[in-house]
Amino acid sequence: MAATSPLPRWAPTPSPSRPLWRWGWGGGATPDARADGGVTGWTSSFFAAVFPWTRRRRVDDRWAPSAGGGVGTFDGVEVPLPAAQAVSLPRAAADVVDDPAVFLTWEDVRVTVPGRTRGSPPARILDGITGHARPGEVLAIMGPSGCGKTTLLDTLAGRLGPEMNQTGVILINGRQEKLAFGTSAYVTQDNVLMSTLSVREAVYYSAHLQLPDTMLASEKRAHAERVIREMGLSDTMDTRIGGRITKGISGGQRKRMSICIEMLTRPRLLFLDEPTSGLDSAASYHVMSHITRVAAREGMTVIAAVHQPSGDVFDLFHGLLLLAYGRMVFFGTVSNATEFFTQSGFPCPHLRNPSDHFLRTINKDFDEGTMESSKANRKTAAEATNILTNAYHSTYSEKTANEIGGTPFRRKEQASFLTKLLVLTRRSFLNMHRDIGYYWMRLGIYLGIGICLGTIFYQVGYSYSSIQSRCEVIMYTTALVTFMAIGGFPSFVEDIKLFRRERLSGHYGVMEFVISNTLSATPYLAVIAVIPGAMMYYLTGLTRGAEHFAYFVATLCMCTLLVESMMMIIAVIVPDFLMGIIIGAGIQGMMMLNGGFFRLPNELPKPVWKYPCYYISFHKYAVQGFYKNEFIGLSFPSDQLIEANATISGLQVLKERLQVEMGYSKWVNLAILFGMMVTYRMIFFVIVKIAEELRLKLRGIRFRRLK
Repeated sequence: MAATSPLPRWAPTPSPSRPLWRWGWGGGATPDARADGGVTGWTSSFFAAVFPWTRRRRVDDRWAPSAGGGVGTFDGVEVPLPAAQAVSLPRAAADVVDDPAVFLTWEDVRVTVPGRTRGSPPARILDGITGHARPGEVLAIMGPSGCGKTTLLDTLAGRLGPEMNQTGVILINGRQEKLAFGTSAYVTQDNVLMSTLSVREAVYYSAHLQLPDTMLASEKRAHAERVIREMGLSDTMDTRIGGRITKGISGGQRKRMSICIEMLTRPRLLFLDEPTSGLDSAASYHVMSHITRVAAREGMTVIAAVHQPSGDVFDLFHGLLLLAYGRMVFFGTVSNATEFFTQSGFPCPHLRNPSDHFLRTINKDFDEGTMESSKANRKTAAEATNILTNAYHSTYSEKTANEIGGTPFRRKEQASFLTKLLVLTRRSFLNMHRDIGYYWMRLGIYLGIGICLGTIFYQVGYSYSSIQSRCEVIMYTTALVTFMAIGGFPSFVEDIKLFRRERLSGHYGVMEFVISNTLSATPYLAVIAVIPGAMMYYLTGLTRGAEHFAYFVATLCMCTLLVESMMMIIAVIVPDFLMGIIIGAGIQGMMMLNGGFFRLPNELPKPVWKYPCYYISFHKYAVQGFYKNEFIGLSFPSDQLIEANATISGLQVLKERLQVEMGYSKWVNLAILFGMMVTYRMIFFVIVKIAEELRLKLRGIRFRRLK
């Protein structure tokens, strides 16, 4: 039987000389919780000014002590506090008090993927997996590498890819239903975090996104710091996470940070994929012991895929599901696992970690090493796996009960749309400010090339040859600014990865991401358009006037926004740095050829290149708008070899030489560019929404399919 005590089996005995609890409540009792650092100060004043929260503060009876006593935050066991010390604490998470516990059951779950060649049978990833997870307990999924641990987690969490086919029954409290926001959380094996933020900032921003507006900003900060301390990250609170450019926190600390973010709402069901990877044995024990404590105290159901835990960590688990290459070798309590292996002829040697013994017995990747058995002298791992599987299904397995007919889930409160939008805009703005590869490197390159262009075409004047010079300056500027926009593609791919993770967890929607990205990027695009643009504009001697310069800068900024919108679409479809840059450069190169500069519009081949490529190329509208802005109102002396003592007006240059469409003004060109930018952003929105709807439909179909 699984452990039913509210305290874990390993819980130490409290010592009067070294108490096992410490103060660290969400109400801001500690100095750290009250200190404003990093993003804390602006968050408090910013949100207090925008959202005048006057609603009552609520208390969660699982976190706050009762009138007669209380429980503090602790390291080992729960220690009742005297009534005099019991205080009323603010609500520390977005829990609904009457949320039902989660009893998750699955029966005969099978997952297949199509064969590698046409006509080949599908490959089985999981084959007839049955089990259950109880509230207040931690179920460990173990097995050799490639046995299907992560696939089983994805199946139970409803995150299988569209190429996988699932059959079987998965029930939540005896029902086939979808998990609402805040009910479940998933900590993936890959730590997808925003590298430019500090630990404190990343958790604070996530708290403001996930926790409801009914909580005060100070309560959210205090709760975030409490969770950070629980994961042992107090010393790294103000250290940046780090990434491809700068060194930051370690891999193990990243893993703990990922767990921090997902545990902010205290979900009723927690999935952990390799929670101890990258951690030393001490850190692994402390992280898993804390998760075990929280599960026991709050009735949380925890399912963790663990590769090879230490003996101390293994003793924390209540249940064990052992997989071997998609087949279930054992499911039951940890103590019964050792007994089962002994009865099957594979006893665990004295003083050996049971988890090491289990994995060594069933790992057939190195089958030249044989297994010793009390029933047979030598057996390979494949033979041992078959013996164990047959023994389990014939004598040890028990039918999983499809219990409990509990209360249906309801969606927990979240932050409002406006709150999420403001938080995401601020976070994205800060990320762009700190990531040198996003805009600052581009600004430096633009300044350098602006000096080169301005000195080469210095004061082109108003001679007949200046017509060609002005066209070359305009085309080069348009091509350079837009083409260099793909330089920020690696940073944007990282943003897309973070968006996908947070979107799957239900932190915010596509609309909030698209709008916040646009709002945060616009000031930087204005800077890299105004400063280099002014340098190039006045050094080359283009048409003077505030209106002309404002149009020049606005068009440059709009072109850059448009290209970034196009790269958003590419990042969703092709989330790879190298391939995305190549595809983006290829698309822009094709648009440049059809922009009306290298080949005049009337000379373009009509099939394909003029209709439709010429009209969907944003270079056409940008270049023609620049031409109108530059040449209207000017006059130039004609070519003296053709006609002496004559002048050519700017309108003649536009109509006859450049073949510009004069049926509308330059502001219409700018409006068209704006419309194309919005269209690209909407295409991105539609692609993500379609992918999401497809995932939800597949999830609904899988939950209702029987073998």
